[in-house]
Amino acid sequence: MAKITFKDLAHSYLPHPKSLADYALQKINLEFEDGAAYALLGPSGCGKSTLLNIISGILIPSEGKIFFDDKDVTYADTVKRNIAQVFQFPVVYDTMSVRKNLAFPLRNRGEDPAYIKQRVETIAKSIGMEDILDTKASGLSADAKQKISLGRGMVREDVNAILLDEPLTVIDPHVKWELRTQLKALHEEFSHTMIFVTHDQTEALTFADKVVVMNDGVVVQVGTPKELFEKPAHTFVGYFIGSPGMNIFEADVISDVVTLGDIKLKLNRKYRKLTGHIELGIRPEFIKLSDKSGDMEIDINRVEDIGYHKIVRAKHKDMHIDIIVPEDIKVTQDMKYISFDLDHIFIYEDGWLVEAKEGKSE
Repeated sequence: MAKITFKDLAHSYLPHPKSLADYALQKINLEFEDGAAYALLGPSGCGKSTLLNIISGILIPSEGKIFFDDKDVTYADTVKRNIAQVFQFPVVYDTMSVRKNLAFPLRNRGEDPAYIKQRVETIAKSIGMEDILDTKASGLSADAKQKISLGRGMVREDVNAILLDEPLTVIDPHVKWELRTQLKALHEEFSHTMIFVTHDQTEALTFADKVVVMNDGVVVQVGTPKELFEKPAHTFVGYFIGSPGMNIFEADVISDVVTLGDIKLKLNRKYRKLTGHIELGIRPEFIKLSDKSGDMEIDINRVEDIGYHKIVRAKHKDMHIDIIVPEDIKVTQDMKYISFDLDHIFIYEDGWLVEAKEGKSE
């Protein structure tokens, strides 16, 4: 296992990039801790797979360096990086049994047969395949084949890292949760450094110790699932994570007063003078619906009952607002007011979170 460090790393697929728009990855300084589980999360085309290919050695970065522990591996080939990879589509040898598929990476390195047997049986039990070890892979489902791929990635104890490139994308939705749970359990059991690429926030947030959120080639935030939810560092993080995502409104802020259209709110903290594009962000969970009074009058468009809470879609003039209401609250058309939880209001300038001044507003 290894700590993986990026220093001033950037990549462009163009030979002579002239602007930031020419980069698939803009400058990254980042460290993956030894033995931790990370997810690279973002929409298609954000740079996740480019970053993974640089870690694996498939790509040499245009700029900067990559280190495994303190060793510079920027130009080292894939074999010398000593990593395991699990791809979107299962890669197995159909003519081999499950046992032989799992054993292949160890046999290929000339490991002792007794060790191979012990290791294969340990991994097979962890992925729930101990009863079909001698079954040929050709007759198995795609889900089972992907389990073999996962197991083969885990079977070597000496790997620096395990890279997983959207490994659950082609899996039947009904069994995705099972594989996701097993993958998390495998990490907890064996403590490999694992990096999981996905565009699915549920996969990322349930698997990873820390999530690296990416957009347009930029790492916009690295944090625990709790940190990403409670304090998004960028409006993209607020919008992308959550269901529904953060409400983001055009705003003006002067000290501790924010203006949203025709509404003024006094905040409980003060801000410096802001000159860029100003927005207010608040998650639907922190807006309260009322039939008496509030910070803003709204009209309810529709209510979506999803079982464990309700999502209220509302509007104030041209502002669209999402509100999450507990399941046991009856929503009526008389509920024409909302109130904002001031402790969970965030101010953004040009997309990035603005920290308030020291001390709260009086």
